[in-house]
Amino acid sequence: MISHFFIRRPVLATVVSLLVLLAGAAAIAVLPIAQYPEIAPPQVTVEAFYPGASAETLQLTVAAPIEEQINGVEGMLYLSSVNSSNGTLQITVTFETGTDPDQAETNVANRVRLAEPRLPEEVRRNGLTVQKRSSSFLLIAAIQSLDGRYDPLFLSNYVTLNILEDVKRVPGVGQAILFGGKDYSMRIWLQPDRLAQYGLTPGDVAGAIREQNAQFAVGRIGQEPAPPDAQLSFTVTGPERFTEPEQFERIVLRADRDGAQVRLADVARVELGARDYDTASNVNGQPAIILAVFLQPGANALGTADRVVATLDEAAKRFPEGITYALPYDSTRFVRVSIEEVAKTLLEAMALVFLVVWIFLGSFRATVIPLLAVPVSLVGAFAGMWLFGFSINTLTLFGLVLAIGIVVDDAIVVLENVERIQRQYKVSPREAAFRAMTEVTGPVIAIVLVLVAVFLPVAFFGGLAGELYRQFALTIAVSVAISGLVALTLTPALCALLLREEHIAPHGMLGKFDRWFSRVVETFGRQVEWLIAHRRVAVALFLLALLATFGLLRTVPGGLVPNEDQGYFIGAALLPDGAAVERTKVVAERVKDMALADPAIERVVSIVGFDFVGGGSKSNAATFFIILKPWSERKA
Repeated sequence: MISHFFIRRPVLATVVSLLVLLAGAAAIAVLPIAQYPEIAPPQVTVEAFYPGASAETLQLTVAAPIEEQINGVEGMLYLSSVNSSNGTLQITVTFETGTDPDQAETNVANRVRLAEPRLPEEVRRNGLTVQKRSSSFLLIAAIQSLDGRYDPLFLSNYVTLNILEDVKRVPGVGQAILFGGKDYSMRIWLQPDRLAQYGLTPGDVAGAIREQNAQFAVGRIGQEPAPPDAQLSFTVTGPERFTEPEQFERIVLRADRDGAQVRLADVARVELGARDYDTASNVNGQPAIILAVFLQPGANALGTADRVVATLDEAAKRFPEGITYALPYDSTRFVRVSIEEVAKTLLEAMALVFLVVWIFLGSFRATVIPLLAVPVSLVGAFAGMWLFGFSINTLTLFGLVLAIGIVVDDAIVVLENVERIQRQYKVSPREAAFRAMTEVTGPVIAIVLVLVAVFLPVAFFGGLAGELYRQFALTIAVSVAISGLVALTLTPALCALLLREEHIAPHGMLGKFDRWFSRVVETFGRQVEWLIAHRRVAVALFLLALLATFGLLRTVPGGLVPNEDQGYFIGAALLPDGAAVERTKVVAERVKDMALADPAIERVVSIVGFDFVGGGSKSNAATFFIILKPWSERKA
């Protein structure tokens, strides 16, 4: 019998448990940490820009050819597209849960390349972007110039050149984008009346700019074949592309035979500005550039957030005077607090187990045995999480909290039987352990199989609920299986080593409690005998309990996960179609003022021109991240 083998070899039993502990500890170091399991299906986005095109034109000339090629890509569930009136197109392809995001991105990119020959030249020139998309906001960083020394245009380009790429390279970051970003661009404001006067069109202007604002390869002096007396060779460089408004103003649009010229300055106003002014962002009403960081699927949220913050702190050392950054939104704040609370609950549950076992067994030595066995099952469960590809999240930790009361049962079954045999037959702990395991090995295995059979079916549930609670159920099942192994190996070996040679009955307060509890057990036994004799009463009570349970089930609100105070909420404003950005800014300002009037709200991040609900850029939409004060600073 396996238990007898380990009772004779307590060192080997200890080594087996230590190996389980080490495997669990190693898994803890590499397991990703998140609030919930990864249940969102992978998504890949395709973005294109067609300057001057309407939403309808985008749909017909750009979206339709791309969607035709992408449709039916391997593993695809569905696709959706957003065509904005500012010429931007975003197609989102959603894949089945479990699809490799990298492979999905490659497959979509290959399909997009097939559609490129059918796209307008202007779209191909601007390029198409295909990238994985994560719906999980990790954190939001706000870069500001609080003294107003730098405008959003400067801040946006500073972040793009000095921060954005560093953040994208952080391990665990799936995507980093700017909200309210404005790229430097040479703005050419055409004057239609002057164009008509000179008989020119916008196409003539665009063609002249392309021809004259270009970098040309001039050649080399002394390049082979060269004269025999050539001593040196030089590369000849021509003028670089234009960088100043004055250079653009001197572009010749037309030259007549008499020497008269029409330059760009004659028909347009040229200035250095932003490529577009369709979005604006601020924090508590102060202009800011919002850097949104998304988590890579399966990455460690806490570790990634720490690395991103370290990258921002390092970049902040090089900030020009007057530029600062803050983290108005950090999703890991709630994750850290929730994991701390669950860890605290684990310790409290362990303390309660110790107290209950000590009170009922009346022996400190006997209490130590389950106290040593339980951590092996709990820590070993993390190795099971790693094998199944799970993460450390609130559901798996809640599963461990529930498992404490379950895994301790196996150890107590063995321990109580050893004590009973020792007390009844007056034998040594070692002999009592041999006899006890002969009796309870089968029941312990049966207990483990029954408990695993209770939780294992949840692993086969489908849909979001199945994906969400699979980790919860399998974590408990793994810990129960390990507890059975420990009950057959370590627990009997510890009983043989730690229990006293002679059983000593509890005395003092523990003795009084033991005698009182014995009377309670006797009373309960008599009541059970009475119910057995009056079966109709027992059945009636059982049916009444079922009815009460059904009534409570109907009245208790349901949901996929419990509603929790995560320290923030997201809002959106949508104005009538065609509303201008300035009109949306007024609404965003009013929302900000109303939110900050509540003393529980700490910050309001406003992004005008971004539709969080429908996706894409829209002049009539605004998104708000409303951040609450820390839980300790808020009144209930």
